[in-house]
Amino acid sequence: MGIPKLLKGDKENLLKQAKRHIFSLGMGDIGSALCRVNMKYGIAKIHWMQEELGMEPNATFISGPDETISRNVQRWGGGIGYGGKISWGDGNEKVFVLDVMPNTCGMLVGGLDELPSYEKLIRRVHNVLKENIEIDGIPIDWDFGKGNHFIDLFKVRKLDGSDLPPYAFLIHSGNQELKGDNPKGPGLYHHKSKELQEIAEGINTPFGVLHVLLDKEVDSYWKFCNYAESFSKRRRVTAANEIFDSFTEIANITHQGLLNKNEVLLGVNNSLEESLLPIGTRAGLPSFLVTGKKNLTEENIENLGFTRRSQELGVYHRLKNANIVPHGTGYTFPEILSVLEVKEIETKRYFVVDMQNAVGHKIINNPRDIPYTFRGQAVVLRSLELGLCEIVARLMPEYVIKV
Repeated sequence: MGIPKLLKGDKENLLKQAKRHIFSLGMGDIGSALCRVNMKYGIAKIHWMQEELGMEPNATFISGPDETISRNVQRWGGGIGYGGKISWGDGNEKVFVLDVMPNTCGMLVGGLDELPSYEKLIRRVHNVLKENIEIDGIPIDWDFGKGNHFIDLFKVRKLDGSDLPPYAFLIHSGNQELKGDNPKGPGLYHHKSKELQEIAEGINTPFGVLHVLLDKEVDSYWKFCNYAESFSKRRRVTAANEIFDSFTEIANITHQGLLNKNEVLLGVNNSLEESLLPIGTRAGLPSFLVTGKKNLTEENIENLGFTRRSQELGVYHRLKNANIVPHGTGYTFPEILSVLEVKEIETKRYFVVDMQNAVGHKIINNPRDIPYTFRGQAVVLRSLELGLCEIVARLMPEYVIKV
């Protein structure tokens, strides 16, 4: 059963419809709240585009327990949240939403027989940074210390008798090399690629322009994204080969990429991967290796209160095939108490927030400069409660390298 035609020009109605298409498994804190408030603008824009193109306006966002915001200013400004799965078709629609900005970020987990000294690894990393390393003729711009990218070292505590090495490392990275114009394709990011800007369509919505690819350009971009994902995985393995004497590859998983031409994972693992899946936490806390489960179950959908709404909207099948597992615990913002309202002024959104320990309110355009922290192990516990995964091993932190 589909939803009624949207009332063009009625912005409040658009946002209400968009909000109904957001299904949150999040922690219910301020990180989750900011995500949902901003995400309804992105979903509303996609709904508008769908109706403009004669599609059913039924795009959805299904978030995981690590539901949070993107600190990428362009993605945030586009109304796109993080820690979930965005869907706007069955995989065969000839339309791709560029504003979701997939970047093929992921994590490589490698097993080690011995724990190397951090002095040795730091020297290795510095040597790598000095070398002119290429993959497919593309010079690598290493990002070991940028953003939340890092190399983490752990002691492995196995929980199920798995044949895992005693130590492990985790490399978290994407690629800097393919976001803009490059010899292999159109680039991943619209705002960094002149080629994408030339072939993309800009669809005007009441909440700003939505950038999309149509028809044959979707196939070309899909092909390039598959290459970019392969490139990122090889890039992580190349880094590990340069830094460690030897290792056993345990997992090399993308958590920010395409499932098909109409679905993107932003900050969550695909639970159907035939591999162990890493869930990183903040420094000083254990990380985890898990096996993913097919999710969500009918029982969980009902317990979450999603059954009736998803059936009315005709998207129940998406919940049954959510198949998501957190890749981390997600940002939250300890200084912010709540989101009071959103003001739109000259095509920009301003979020009026209540502060924890201050009189008055703060008004923000984007959360880039707001102090943040990463959540703890409660995200993993919620993932277990929802039946998204099972723990195979705890990774006990030894040290982290950011250079």
